[in-house]
Amino acid sequence: MSTLPRKALIAVTSYNGVFYEKDGKKTGLFYTEALHPYEELVKAGFEVDIVSETGTCGLDEHSTQKDYLSDEDEKVLNDPNHPFNVKLNKHLRKASDLDPKQYGLFFASGGHATVYDYPTARGLQSIAEDIYSRGGVLSAVCHGPAILPGIIDRSTGRSVIEGKTVTGFTTSGEEQMGLLEKMKKDGVMTIEEAAAKVGGTYVSPAQPFDNFSKVDGRIVTGVNPASAKSTAINAIKVFDEVAQKTT
Repeated sequence: MSTLPRKALIAVTSYNGVFYEKDGKKTGLFYTEALHPYEELVKAGFEVDIVSETGTCGLDEHSTQKDYLSDEDEKVLNDPNHPFNVKLNKHLRKASDLDPKQYGLFFASGGHATVYDYPTARGLQSIAEDIYSRGGVLSAVCHGPAILPGIIDRSTGRSVIEGKTVTGFTTSGEEQMGLLEKMKKDGVMTIEEAAAKVGGTYVSPAQPFDNFSKVDGRIVTGVNPASAKSTAINAIKVFDEVAQKTT
């Protein structure tokens, strides 16, 4: 039997502050960046829990606009009894309440909010460290990779992405969306800056909004909302490869 439990943890942000200066809307969890991975993980036979640092979460108000939702996504969003919404809204876990050893795969969802709380979210980071130290898989999409620099590889004492190739939301994408200045003003780093600071190699797709994900060992990252599904699929593939080796 594999020592890795077929149980996944989707991390979501606890930050839910006003971010978009043009319309005064809040950032928070980018809805489909947790929904799509949840759907893929369940389809692949994983048990899934959803967790945030504080046990609270609010949505990015832009992420629930029609532009960012397929008809299917919209249907799920508007169904309070959908299993994903029940987990997110009624059974959201707090990082400090969890036993990391129950999980074999960690997936950090995004939303600009994550650049505000993930870098210092020691509860989430320590869970991810435990999973990685047991041979598990770490994955993150869009702004979710903001958590990776602070996750320590216990065998080296350095960031898990030191010497690794990762992706995440592009700096050019921040510029295109008119959000780079706001981030600079608030003193938060882009995904590219955060990766470089700990010795990670950042790669980007040809276009900021292409579906693009990157696998390097047991670290799987994706660039944007359109990549949430493919990032989860790749993370599951890596998990299955690792689990096979440990059987």
